[in-house]
Amino acid sequence: MNTEHIAALADFDATIANDAGTEAAYRALQTLSRKLIGAKLFTIMTVDMANELARRAYTSHPDEYPVSGTKPIHYDRWFDTVHKARETFVANTIADISTVFGDYETIAALGCGSVVNIPVVVGGELLGTVNCLDVEHHYTPERVALSKLLEMPAKLAFLAAARNTAK
Repeated sequence: MNTEHIAALADFDATIANDAGTEAAYRALQTLSRKLIGAKLFTIMTVDMANELARRAYTSHPDEYPVSGTKPIHYDRWFDTVHKARETFVANTIADISTVFGDYETIAALGCGSVVNIPVVVGGELLGTVNCLDVEHHYTPERVALSKLLEMPAKLAFLAAARNTAK
């Protein structure tokens, strides 16, 4: 971790400490993600495993990926990695992305060809994922290692959002 990363984490902390809004928490996480690992497209998904549904709670691209409605959870290798193993999913080509995401053409049209999906787990429960997408081959082993620095801030952002929703 370098001084830029430390400053980015401090900026995230300051935002969370001073703005209790759900949008602010997720926007701060988006900014942190872009500074740490890069993300042309950034979304937050929450999960409701009891009803087997996922919901987009935040997006950097509301026209292409609006925050509305739900979609069914699919049981595939992505699910096995993120939901079962609770590990980060990485795909670095649009061809690889197309094997798990049906919207791969929209992803490609936005200039993205790689993805990192970071599971957010609190108290043994998967709350959702942080999804960062960028150009093909962007998520190098070094960037994937840096994505670990997003895990704790992601938990904080999700908990801040849940706190706001409960009010």
